[in-house]
Amino acid sequence: MLSILGNVLTAVLFDVDFTLFRPGPELGPEGYRRVGERHGLALDPGLYADARTNAIETLQRNHELVHDEEVWIAFTEQIVLGMGGDAGGARACAVDMVREWERHENFSLYEDTLPVLDELRRQGLKIGLISNGQRDLGEFTEHHLLEVDAIVGSKDHGRIKPHASIFIAALEALGVAPEETVMVGDSYEDDIEGARALGIRAILLDRDGLRRDADDRIDTLLALPAAIGLRHP
Repeated sequence: MLSILGNVLTAVLFDVDFTLFRPGPELGPEGYRRVGERHGLALDPGLYADARTNAIETLQRNHELVHDEEVWIAFTEQIVLGMGGDAGGARACAVDMVREWERHENFSLYEDTLPVLDELRRQGLKIGLISNGQRDLGEFTEHHLLEVDAIVGSKDHGRIKPHASIFIAALEALGVAPEETVMVGDSYEDDIEGARALGIRAILLDRDGLRRDADDRIDTLLALPAAIGLRHP
């Protein structure tokens, strides 16, 4: 049996965007530029990274972790403004960008996703997804033919990570305890700190090498099986 801190490891929870799925170019800086053009805005793709970072910091600081479409529109609007958009057209542009994030075809699986999920299944582990955002997560996983045991999206749940209740809902859906579970995600604040607050071991997937000093860190999902103590049969 696999063990984690002396307990049997039963389940692995995953974040979705930037963990298992890669958002397509329609959702990145060039996508913002093109949508901005439709609204008469000249958005600078070179400002996207800083604008998104600032928007994330504001999102984490200023809301009560309640899922609300207005939260995502405001978040996206701040990115638009940070890329040089004017206040007059920023909201309409942001609404269009939020709709792009709801389109399942704008995402693709990372190359390391299916091999690792297959390995977890071979080892008898349950797999759950937890995601913030406006997409219908059930329809999303069906669209991409992804086989999982539980899905908790903030749109249906009503709270967003790192709120404790969204993690608890996933544990209950899988029928597992925190000490039997590992959480894997790319956001230190949402995924890692949120899970650890409940006693769930959390592993940071740091694909871009932004948190090299973090504890329990991997830079590819291919490193996950070894990190949680899996052994090939």
